[in-house]
Amino acid sequence: MQAASVGFQCPDCVKEGSASVRQPKAAYGGKASSTPTVTYVLIGVNVAMFLLTTATGTGFATGGTPSKVFRDLAMVPRYVALDGDYYRLLTAMFLHYGILHIAFNMLCLYQLGPYLEQAFGRLRFTALYLLSGLGGSALSYALGPINVQAAGASGAVFGLFAAFFVLQRKRGGDVSQISTTIAINLALSFGYASFIDWRGHVGGLVTGALLTGALVYAPAARRALYQVGGFVLVAALVMAVVGVRTSDVKAMSTPTALPGDHEQSAKS
Repeated sequence: MQAASVGFQCPDCVKEGSASVRQPKAAYGGKASSTPTVTYVLIGVNVAMFLLTTATGTGFATGGTPSKVFRDLAMVPRYVALDGDYYRLLTAMFLHYGILHIAFNMLCLYQLGPYLEQAFGRLRFTALYLLSGLGGSALSYALGPINVQAAGASGAVFGLFAAFFVLQRKRGGDVSQISTTIAINLALSFGYASFIDWRGHVGGLVTGALLTGALVYAPAARRALYQVGGFVLVAALVMAVVGVRTSDVKAMSTPTALPGDHEQSAKS
C-alpha cells in the first residue's frame, strides 16, 4: 500500500490513476517536460565520444593527431561517395577536435537546448537537432574538398541558433543577442575557412530555420500533420543535396590521394 492524502491506496490503483492523468503539451506539440532529458543525453554522448577519441590517440588540446575512431566515423566525402559510408554524415556530428571545440559546442547546446526542448517536446527537439546536424554534414559533403576530413556538432548547434531566432520572432521576443551571436560565428567561420568548416555551419543554420518554421507556423488545427510534412520535405532536400554530390563524384575519375595521417581537417 502507498500513503495517500486520505488513508492508503494500492500501487496498482495509483498506477492506473496516473495513467489517466493527461500529460501537459509542449507549446508546439509533443509532451512537455520540466527536465531537458534529450539535451543532457546529447551532451553525454558527445562527451563520451570525445573521451573515446582522446583515449584512442586524438590530441586532447587540438585533436590534431590521428585516431582510429576519427578514421572510421568522421565525414570524408571520398569515403561517403565511393565507399557508401553514408553513416559518416551522422557520426561526424559527435566527434570534436580538441577540448575547446567540444566545450564551445556543448556550452551552446546546454544554453539553448532546455528552452527549445521545452517548447517543442522531446521528439521534435531530437529531430530538429539531428536533422540540423545532417543538413550541416550534407552541405559540407556537397561543397567540401573530396579528401578533407570534417567533424563536429556545430552544424546541429547552428541549427539551434536558427531555431531560437525563429521561435523568438514568432513569440515577439528579442532577437538581437541571437542575431549577433549568429553573425559573429558566421564571420569567424568564413574568416578562418582554412580550418573551420563554414559549409557545415551554413547547412545547419538553413536546415534549422526551415525545420523550426515548420514547427512554429504549422496551423494549430492540423499541427502534427503539417510538422511531419515539413520535416519530410526538409529531409528530402538534404538527401537530394547528398545525392547530387555522390553522382558528381562517381562521374569523376577515382582520386589518387586518400585521407591519411596528415590529411587536412575541418572543424564543424
